[in-house]
Amino acid sequence: MSSADKLHPLTKAAARRIWLAAQRLDTRTPFGQGPHAVASAVEHLGYVQIDTINVIERCHHHILWNRIPEYRRADLRQAQSIEKSVFEYWTHALSYVPAKDLRFFIPAMNRHRREGHKWLSSVTPADLRKVLKLIRRDGPLTIRDIEDDVLVDKEHLWASRKPSKRALQLAFYTGVLTISERNGMLKTYELMSRHFGWDKPPKGASPREVTAYLLARALRTQGVVSIDSICHLDAPSKAAVRRLVEAAVRRGELVPIALEGAGKQEHWAQPAMLEVAGVEAQEMVHILSPFDPLIIQRKRTHLFFDYEHRFEAYVPKHKRRFGYFALPVLVGDAIVAALDLKTDRKQRKLLVQSWSWVGGGGARGARKNLKPRIEEELHRFERFQLAE
Repeated sequence: MSSADKLHPLTKAAARRIWLAAQRLDTRTPFGQGPHAVASAVEHLGYVQIDTINVIERCHHHILWNRIPEYRRADLRQAQSIEKSVFEYWTHALSYVPAKDLRFFIPAMNRHRREGHKWLSSVTPADLRKVLKLIRRDGPLTIRDIEDDVLVDKEHLWASRKPSKRALQLAFYTGVLTISERNGMLKTYELMSRHFGWDKPPKGASPREVTAYLLARALRTQGVVSIDSICHLDAPSKAAVRRLVEAAVRRGELVPIALEGAGKQEHWAQPAMLEVAGVEAQEMVHILSPFDPLIIQRKRTHLFFDYEHRFEAYVPKHKRRFGYFALPVLVGDAIVAALDLKTDRKQRKLLVQSWSWVGGGGARGARKNLKPRIEEELHRFERFQLAE
């Protein structure tokens, strides 16, 4: 597998086309519209990351909007709370996940039941009994519905001072509770069995099935994969994933790739995906979230796009290059700019704090062509931002 004559050479340009097709960023309406489109998008992507930063639209809405042009926030609420086609759980971060994939997360839930959670070690059995009793008796609740907490010291920066909130979070990680509704960052917790209407929960996937799921998800959404890209922030899964990849190569289901610029880092793709490399995509403009699947794996984005994204919200102002909350701008198969945006909801307008040209966008002749196209997409983004 390591000899040069067995490797399929792939240029960065070809690899970008494959990845953009896998991410459905190369066509206008890949999933249709409405709540069904949300379910289809989350099912295809495998997960859509949730984040609390609200300088512009929160990233889960932003990621879906880039793939569903007529997306409305209410569509996600419908999918989560009414149709129950998506649910929230931890992938490499808190994310929306297809409900049909829930069985692959049950082993993690069971592990947290046995071992607890490293972030929530201070939760007492009494606190846990208290919140579960309230939900069983009174139905779904938010942390605001619990008024008798005695505040405690934080264990770390992101922790809550409310014992009940920690208990709710632990019950969420163990799969006893699920988030049945979300209003902004305010979560409503419900018994998972009652939310989904189960008589008994689905059977959890086996370790081998979970490994196969991770590989299949990466192949579907990345096209060209590496062990690091399959197991993003999940080092314990690497050995099992590698064994599965090597078996797939022996069966001819995966092709080893010599990716331009990747050095010794191994990559693989399914034979059918290599045919996409020669297909020219529509040259579309996308203003991407820094948490978009195309951006979140920074080293991979740098390798494929020669663009090194900087997330500078936690960087001192004088050290920032792109700005507090910079959004990469994709035009065709190139990242050409990074825009630091802020939504002024009182004045009802989108503010461009800074505009940085990067890569091919830095050429003077290119800017003249690119700027009006990006501005047109900014206007569309502003309408989405300010829509109720």
